[in-house]
Amino acid sequence: MKNILYIHAGAEMYGADKILLEIVKGIDKKRFNPIVVLPTDGILKDKLLEIGVEVHVVNYPILRRKYFNIHGITSYIRAYRKKSQEIIKLLKGTKIDIIHANTTAVLEGIYLKYKLQAKLIWHVHEIITTPKFMNVIISFLVGRFSDTVITVSEAVRNNLIKTKLVSSKKVKILYNGVDNVDVKKVNSSYLYKEFSIPTNAIKIGMIGRINAWKGQEDFIKALTPILKGDSNVYAFIVGGVFAGEEWRIDNIKKIIRESGVSRQFRLSDFRNDVPELLNFFDFFVLPSNRPDPLPTVVLEAMSVGKAIVSYGHGGAVEMIVNNETGYLATPKNVQDLSMKIKKMIKNPQKTRKMGELALERQREIFNKNRFIKEIEKIYLYK
Repeated sequence: MKNILYIHAGAEMYGADKILLEIVKGIDKKRFNPIVVLPTDGILKDKLLEIGVEVHVVNYPILRRKYFNIHGITSYIRAYRKKSQEIIKLLKGTKIDIIHANTTAVLEGIYLKYKLQAKLIWHVHEIITTPKFMNVIISFLVGRFSDTVITVSEAVRNNLIKTKLVSSKKVKILYNGVDNVDVKKVNSSYLYKEFSIPTNAIKIGMIGRINAWKGQEDFIKALTPILKGDSNVYAFIVGGVFAGEEWRIDNIKKIIRESGVSRQFRLSDFRNDVPELLNFFDFFVLPSNRPDPLPTVVLEAMSVGKAIVSYGHGGAVEMIVNNETGYLATPKNVQDLSMKIKKMIKNPQKTRKMGELALERQREIFNKNRFIKEIEKIYLYK
């Protein structure tokens, strides 16, 4: 049996968090023993404990913008060494075979690789576009210290390879996979009452952490003229923020108030009923204004038979077949995004057909069983 040490950047239930949970739940426990170390308490920790996984919380530093200054770098290095040593003490007496670093925001895998004499698999979920120097630094570290690099899409792979700091021989593209939901058993009817909307309303939604690039502002701008033209259309924004960035929610609320159609917007914090929400929406919108690597929420939307409107960059291009399972709008072009959303609304029959084809595509390419089998192959041969 191989002991696999997982290190991650948080304990929430957004994209990469869900993928980590799926891996740990899905791998063959007769061949692999998962040990997870998280930097904080949270819902991910609770879910891992529920399935009997060994979990430790060590508040090791996560690479964030707050460290991008002289004082921050000094603080990061100090905490990095101290907390990495704390992890090693926790694991005393346990032979770690593989370290699975589930994000480039966690660099502790480098230190642990040498101290524990283990293989390092770096699972890259990010496309770093700004600041450019950080993409170079991360690419160098990934290329220099990893034994295997897993990228969640070709777009992520290309972003690493173009720096010429990561060997293409190290990189394996592995699309994330999600479970399918039996939509016949998903009851979304309670949401009409909760959100105070009529049962014949047209419901357009996005789900994602509120940050600088997930595109909530573009979503509002694209939907505003549509809502002004049809009082029966409602737009939903679901997602929370990083601690200390609560001002982002206030900014979104301000933009909605100033839209002139605030009555038709619904803003909600992070929720646990994602399948019910996605089933509730008529279709899903991904307005990320930077390339999104391979957004798990799009796979979840596909898995309940929903068509997608997205900007045409990043992993979305590999997920969505334009004009077949959804529409790809010109990146950062709010007018084009709005036009594609209008097309969905005007032709509900085609939109439903797109959703059916999206479900077929998810089952064929982005299913969880295939994903877990490929992960296990990587563990066995490295």
